[in-house]
Amino acid sequence: MAPKRRTSLLDPALLAPAVGGAFQKLDPRTLARNPVMFVVAVVAALATVLTVRDAVAGQSILFQAQLVVWLWLTVLFANFAEAVAEGRGKAQAATLRRTRTEAMARLVGRTEQIPATQLKPGDCVVVVAGELIPSDGDIIEGVASVDESAITGESAPVIRESGGDRSAVTGGTRVLSDRIVVRITAAQGSTFIDRMIALVEGAERQKTPNEIALNILLAGLTLIFVLATVTIPSFAAYAGGSVPVIVLVALFVTLIPTTIGALLSAIGIAGMDRLVRFNVLAMSGRAVEAAGDVDTLLLDKTGTITLGNRVAVAFIPAIGEGEVALAEAAQLASLSDETPEGRSIVVLAKERFGMRGRELGGDTLRFVPFTAQTRMSGVDIGERRIRKGAADAVYGWVRSLHSNFRVPADVEQAVSDVAKAGGTPLVVSDEARVLGVVHLKDVVKGGIRDRFAELRRMGIRTVMITGDNPLTAAAIAAESGVDDFLAEATPEAKLALIRKEQAEGKLVAMCGDGTNDAPALAQADVGVAMNTGTMAAREAGNMVDLDSDPTKLIEIVGIGKQLLMTRGSLTTFSIANDVAKYFAIIPAMFAAIYPQLNVLNVMRLGSPESAILSAIIFNALIIVALIPLALRGVRYTPKSAASLLTRNLLVYGVGGVVVPFIGIKAVDLVVRAVGLA
Repeated sequence: MAPKRRTSLLDPALLAPAVGGAFQKLDPRTLARNPVMFVVAVVAALATVLTVRDAVAGQSILFQAQLVVWLWLTVLFANFAEAVAEGRGKAQAATLRRTRTEAMARLVGRTEQIPATQLKPGDCVVVVAGELIPSDGDIIEGVASVDESAITGESAPVIRESGGDRSAVTGGTRVLSDRIVVRITAAQGSTFIDRMIALVEGAERQKTPNEIALNILLAGLTLIFVLATVTIPSFAAYAGGSVPVIVLVALFVTLIPTTIGALLSAIGIAGMDRLVRFNVLAMSGRAVEAAGDVDTLLLDKTGTITLGNRVAVAFIPAIGEGEVALAEAAQLASLSDETPEGRSIVVLAKERFGMRGRELGGDTLRFVPFTAQTRMSGVDIGERRIRKGAADAVYGWVRSLHSNFRVPADVEQAVSDVAKAGGTPLVVSDEARVLGVVHLKDVVKGGIRDRFAELRRMGIRTVMITGDNPLTAAAIAAESGVDDFLAEATPEAKLALIRKEQAEGKLVAMCGDGTNDAPALAQADVGVAMNTGTMAAREAGNMVDLDSDPTKLIEIVGIGKQLLMTRGSLTTFSIANDVAKYFAIIPAMFAAIYPQLNVLNVMRLGSPESAILSAIIFNALIIVALIPLALRGVRYTPKSAASLLTRNLLVYGVGGVVVPFIGIKAVDLVVRAVGLA
């Protein structure tokens, strides 16, 4: 699915609530979560008190009042950035809330309905066409078409049925056809939609280790500039001058890393929002960050690397058997097989030999469905028994009929050749005769090899997970371009592989949809559960793909890297910005006290007052200017770490040094032109 349309930053529906949110976030309890901006708010309050004091004393406060206004605007602009980032999530949460009506539920065995809010885990309810599913649960009886557009945004209905990996249903979705019985699995207040609302609103967004570490760094830099600022009056006094407290306050704010401090939270929220717009729900910011650092990517073969539906491409008869006889038997054994593979065998026989489905009525006809235990399907026509399935299963079946059966060498060779070619061999038998082999081919998705090459350039190792035998797996792995594969994969084997990679210090991502994937999803650093999967899988993963598209793992990794790059780039810009402001402002501010500093006043700022006012205005405006970049993210392209670091330093390091010189000078010209300083 293509990403959802991005809401414009100029959309009044987004901006108006964000303005109000910026003022609401002035609550000290909210500001305290951001150490840098909390310090700015504290010194802004101090500056306000000093200005009011001077006003009461009858002093001129024009310059001070301007500084106070811009100090508070700096805090408000930081709050505004966070509120805009949250706005998109809140808009989606409002949509989700509209799906939570006062739904009613009909318990099994009862005719009257009860409010859905009274349901408890373990209750079984009946839902018929046109009704909302009252809460999360698993279908234990029936099959139905379900409209899940409330949570996925997709209008196409999906099929849900009891048993297997497509039995999970979500409260608030609507049954479009048939009747199902659902066993409730979630308590009220902890349903999937409840979790979605909390997550997209950011109510449960915890700071990630990376954010915590960066906050510590910013707090450390702030402390350093506190010490640097408080020593300035002593140097001024030594030179026979003085520096007003209000000026020291403004200088302090311009020098601490306010730019990244203001945007840090917005960057994290926007990263989760980008996933939401790709219909991926991240259960934590930690998961998004981990996606950006993934070293190993585990991908299912079927539906991810291949198209998912194997197609019959050839009939390979045994020596002494005709191709037509093999095709006819294979088609008969596939008439009741509703799988894509079974239908493709019927189609191939029709296309090659003009064979069409025939009427085989009568009491002597009995179709034998495929089961995971027998790994065969077939048909009994009177005394004639035709079977089609995995080679060893068919050999065992024939051997049960005739104990002296020996596998024909040419059939064994054909099975091996098909497997080596990356196909799936199905052996067909008619009573004690092995007629030959049907070649089923996995169709590798177009362009998938290029995508794996792109991941390789990112430094990510790809591993294909498949239940196929090693020969088939090796052929598909070679054709698709993955780095490695795990054949005949069991839940234990997947878990062991993930633990092995993690023991080597690597971060692992994988996707899954079944209950048997739950242990591996829980163990993986990034576990992406398919929304069509079981509730166990969705609970185990730390992301849920609402479109159930396994290939989206590649986009998830890209978004995670984009988040880390955005944070790193803006941190580089902010620190370079502060260094530049330091060398741009200090000479102009203290040239009167230390005339020797005049030679360093390369910007030729008009006066100390103009210098500090221009710096504080620029310091506030640069936050607003960078909000679009923080929300959109820095574009990520697969390159080596050295190339990315070089680009980061050249663009955001050098840019962070140059922009303040240009910006502060431009503001200084305006300030002097209008007589503000």
